[in-house]
Amino acid sequence: MPMLKTGTILPDAAEELRIQAGIAADPDTYELLDPVIWAKMRPLAPRGRPKAEVTKERISVRLSAEVTQYFRATGKGWQTRMDEVLKAYVEQQRSSS
Repeated sequence: MPMLKTGTILPDAAEELRIQAGIAADPDTYELLDPVIWAKMRPLAPRGRPKAEVTKERISVRLSAEVTQYFRATGKGWQTRMDEVLKAYVEQQRSSS
């Protein structure tokens, strides 16, 4: 059983019976007890973020506080902007060689 949050209140036996009776009375609800049907169940859509066509390499790098503060101050997407500045530098170095 998964860990419950502190303060979670579980229904007592009488309340659980009322909940189950309500579920049974609802014509739009049913339990999937057939293991064959249960085995065929699949998620409706993939979960999570879609895979990017071009992925970036995760690294650890030490930068000066001045640089990170500047880029963070530009708001959301600051790491992408920092990457764009570095790519422009790389292109400049390649063209001057």
